Amino acid sequence: MLTEKREIFKQIESKTGKIFSKLGFSPNQYTSSSIFFAVFSFYFLVKFNLFLAFIFFLLAVALDFVDGSVARITKRETKKGAYLDTIFDRYVEAIILLGFLFLPLSFFILPPSIWIFIALFGSLMTTYSKAAAREKGLVTQELKKGLFGRPERIILISLSMVLGVFNLSLIIYPIIFLAVLSNITALQRIYLALNKN
Repeated sequence: MLTEKREIFKQIESKTGKIFSKLGFSPNQYTSSSIFFAVFSFYFLVKFNLFLAFIFFLLAVALDFVDGSVARITKRETKKGAYLDTIFDRYVEAIILLGFLFLPLSFFILPPSIWIFIALFGSLMTTYSKAAAREKGLVTQELKKGLFGRPERIILISLSMVLGVFNLSLIIYPIIFLAVLSNITALQRIYLALNKN
């Protein structure tokens, strides 16, 4: 949903690109740096320090915003860069969800490890259903529509960490929403791809 409102963030993106382009790093360097922050976030998740895990996760996510804004401002947008950005986004999400496995999460209908797996699967399938539709020639443009894109997934992962700062037993609930809504989005995109023509 938020992906479709991207125009709202254009001015912020432009200012961000101007500021960070002055530091001399390439868009791809910003992209690859997000992994390091995700690993630090993972480390603090394992250590049950949800506050620092949240801070480092925000930094990883911020770099995902920075790389694209710098690429556009400096006219260095490339297909390779866009490809790397997508790959690193998946790695960041997977690393963080893996970190949740080390937390003593509450049982709710299913074991927490199952909810985390479903959330990861939904995250991957949301992206793959979009990519496969274009690869197989069902669509000519990316299927960006959907109930639950990456911005919404980031919000729920962040919410899990914030809730965990106050009470570890609350972390599982945003993860459950993530698991359900990301898979609904994947199914929605599959439906749109099959009914495009």
